Amino acid sequence: MKNSLAALVVGFVFAIGLGLSGMTQPQKVVGFLDIFGQWDPSLMFVMVGAIAVHGISYRLIRRRAKPFWSSEWHVPTKKEITPSLVLGSFVFGVGWALAGFCPGPAITALATFELRPIIFVVSMLIGMLIFRWLDKVLKIKR
Repeated sequence: MKNSLAALVVGFVFAIGLGLSGMTQPQKVVGFLDIFGQWDPSLMFVMVGAIAVHGISYRLIRRRAKPFWSSEWHVPTKKEITPSLVLGSFVFGVGWALAGFCPGPAITALATFELRPIIFVVSMLIGMLIFRWLDKVLKIKR
């Protein structure tokens, strides 16, 4: 129960941060990514702030022997850069640049009941299902 409550609170704070920063507005994100057009650098400050908060918090929290609500840390150990990682990163970046959404802000933007985030999230879910199917069919090694 504590884990679920913590996840709910953290998700709510994350959603508020995305909304206040403008990350749920595709035109704002595309303006940030359009460095050769009319570049809008305002999201750079959001990202720098997020990186700073995460960097400091991560170092402080990792000093603990274990997390607050778990018996052990669950930190990824793989460091290998695989073709599927590169391809996935590429698809993520292209989708973000074209649509102006990445998964977190898109899910948050569903609260606006606008058509664009709904189409994005449905497309994202379909893409996830296609990946699961292709992953089994092609037996992609990770």
